[in-house]
Amino acid sequence: MLLLFFVSPDQLNTLQSFILIILPVMNEVYLSLGSNEGERAGWLNKAIELIEAKCGSVLKKSALYETMAWGKTDQADFLNMAILVNTKFSPIKLLARIHEIESMLGRQRAIKWGPRTLDIDILLYGDAILNLPELTVPHPYMQERRFTLVPLNEIAPDVIHPALQKTIAELLESCPDKLEVSPIVRS
Repeated sequence: MLLLFFVSPDQLNTLQSFILIILPVMNEVYLSLGSNEGERAGWLNKAIELIEAKCGSVLKKSALYETMAWGKTDQADFLNMAILVNTKFSPIKLLARIHEIESMLGRQRAIKWGPRTLDIDILLYGDAILNLPELTVPHPYMQERRFTLVPLNEIAPDVIHPALQKTIAELLESCPDKLEVSPIVRS
């Protein structure tokens, strides 16, 4: 997205005509990251490096949390976290870059909710509400998943879900999911 400003010559002490300045509009986006294959923490750290390089600045990171698999439960436990990214990319372009990062780190989409080296979901994209064939924002299941809400609550408890009009803390409090979400203590 672009923000356009018209600046008069007097304001810039320049020539006589108007000057058009184009600045990218930055958007705050909350992402959920998860992994349950191989060196799980390593995949998440590499994903953050690639997000910084390809998507925008990472402004906040939650701790790592371990959770049993959700949806398809006959697989290894996940490590999950949430991050806040400042991006200039539209939701669709950001999604394409996220899919590229997942592919670079070995993600294969063979089984729905199956094991994966890396899963990155767009939870919130500013106050946007989108329902497109390839992307729904806010994430349609975030309010039903403690593994998403617990890390997100750590970095954004007062952020309001634009469709449900509840804070992340309120969503966590009323979440029907009872799976335990345990912080990973690093020594």
